Amino acid sequence: MDVLVTGACGYIGSALVPLLQDDERVDRIVLLDNLSDGSPRSLLGSVGDSLEFRRGDVREYGDVESATRDVDAVVHLAAITGAASTHDRREETFAVNYDGTENVLTAAGKFGVDDVVLASSCNVYGRATSTDIDETTDADPINPYAETKLQSEELLAEYCEEFGMDGTALRMATNYGYSPAIRFNLVVNYFVFRALTGRSLTVYGDGSNWRPFVHVEDAARAYAHAALEPDRWDHRVYNVGTNDGNFQIADVAELVREEVGPVDVTYLEDEHPGPSYHVNFDRLAETGFEPSWTLREGVRDLKRRFENGAAIQQ
Repeated sequence: MDVLVTGACGYIGSALVPLLQDDERVDRIVLLDNLSDGSPRSLLGSVGDSLEFRRGDVREYGDVESATRDVDAVVHLAAITGAASTHDRREETFAVNYDGTENVLTAAGKFGVDDVVLASSCNVYGRATSTDIDETTDADPINPYAETKLQSEELLAEYCEEFGMDGTALRMATNYGYSPAIRFNLVVNYFVFRALTGRSLTVYGDGSNWRPFVHVEDAARAYAHAALEPDRWDHRVYNVGTNDGNFQIADVAELVREEVGPVDVTYLEDEHPGPSYHVNFDRLAETGFEPSWTLREGVRDLKRRFENGAAIQQ
């Protein structure tokens, strides 16, 4: 198979590319990234004959069409992330996340791509009172990031019906853990860094907000599994994470304090609490895919990498 990965130099992409390279079913990997957030550094140790890098922007249809030619599957990761920040970047978020997705799907339809795997997010559930949210629960996005992800899922369904291709949207739990393009605007990674540098962990509100978490390596494995074994992903939408991976933010802070060392936890009043969703992942098990990391293991691994310099090792 030949596989296109958009946003390949980003947090998940930098973990996904080595997985695809090591899979004997993959002959060629086309990477599309505008390097606005990612860096070629994330490809250290991965560049080789099977890799074809194209610097381009998903907002530019010509860039997308050129990269999509002659591929069998697309993993579409390119997006504006950091949900809370997108309130101030609404127009840009829609241009990249929605218009960019439309460009990817248009090119995929034109060239007869077999399968498109779309990066979506459990953030689409908003602030849900249920503690058993599954894929049949009505979404309630409360920020532009989530809005664009939900609308992109709808686009995916339309294009798959029109062009007869397979398509799967993966509603990811909140990512954490090390990858070559690690992000620190994610709560677990940020808490570990602050704790290791002797700073308090700040929790907004009372810390009762629920979030599911999934290690970035498991996220990358899920995208690879869906792209390379599409017949096992029968539904259009899947939540990706584990039932045991649902935590309240206050409990995440306590777990980091236990694993990293003594650190203060401070609570700040927040008039606009962020999303809160406790998610069910039973449908994911039907695909044969299973995440392998626990949150505690991921926190320990980050601590080790910071302290031992292992973060620069592949």
